[in-house]
Amino acid sequence: MTPLISVARPRVTMLDVARHAGVSKASVSRFIGDDKALLSDAIALRIEKAIDTLGYRPNQMARGLKRGRTRLIGMLVADIRNPYSIAVMHGVETACRRHGYSLVVCNTDRDPAQESLQLSALRSYNVEGLIINTLGRDVAELQELQRELPMVLIDRKVAQLPGDLVGLDNTDAVHQAVAHLHERGYTQLAMVSEPADMTSSRIERIDAFRRLTQGAPVLELGEQLPARLGEFLRAAGGGPKALFCANGVATLACTLALRAHSPTALDDVGLIALDDLDWYPLVANGITALAQPTASIGVQAFDCLFERLHGSHEPVQTFDFPAQLIVRGSTPFRRQD
Repeated sequence: MTPLISVARPRVTMLDVARHAGVSKASVSRFIGDDKALLSDAIALRIEKAIDTLGYRPNQMARGLKRGRTRLIGMLVADIRNPYSIAVMHGVETACRRHGYSLVVCNTDRDPAQESLQLSALRSYNVEGLIINTLGRDVAELQELQRELPMVLIDRKVAQLPGDLVGLDNTDAVHQAVAHLHERGYTQLAMVSEPADMTSSRIERIDAFRRLTQGAPVLELGEQLPARLGEFLRAAGGGPKALFCANGVATLACTLALRAHSPTALDDVGLIALDDLDWYPLVANGITALAQPTASIGVQAFDCLFERLHGSHEPVQTFDFPAQLIVRGSTPFRRQD
């Protein structure tokens, strides 16, 4: 059998179209630009036929740069593996498409050095605005970018970076979680969270939990999580125990640690999680969740940016969306002994 050999087709240029149509390159430029009305009908028709025959595709990036408009929106995410980031990004991209923009996404992997590199990359693409889920370490660089471009923050606020902020009402979400556990009869609570690590949303959730529970333990993800979780589960007295996981990443780590601790651990302890992921209903009788309206958060972030792109000078706004409680089998009613 003779192997098929793929030969790259040469890119058709504007000059190729001009030669095929027997017109100047400037005429082709006018045809694909905003000056088509300057051409006669006969010339416009010849150019149109040449484009169809040759399969010419204009370089949209070059056209955008020439006009000062690329219709590109940059989005920086701290961890693209986090389901929250993917879901919000989908909301942003949907809103971009609706308004004729394209989204350029860069991931930092929670690395400050990568964040700086990716911000430089986004700037080099001549994006018209930025939607940022930042680590907030290099405030000076972010401030410089904010002077150049409209910028909207998602989920994480930076005190020295005043700007529109879109995210979850973290205090209300924690209040819903704690209230639900108390209503179900749980009296000994603990929280499982990623390390605060200067992340405003994590700090808000941890502070709210400690305030509402008078200092109940917060177990951080890491090598010590299984041991600390075991200590909490073995502690005597005080009534039924329950865990509140601060996000989807914490929920996965906690679920795995519970299974490793005991095959019946998920039956013996209550579990409620912030975020609602596809796998939650598949664990035991389902994990009770506080769902974030991620699509709405993404759309609102773009809408804020869109208003700034079109000259809005309204005062900085904060949009805190409420979480939705979804009750499943992981928080059954418990009677105190």
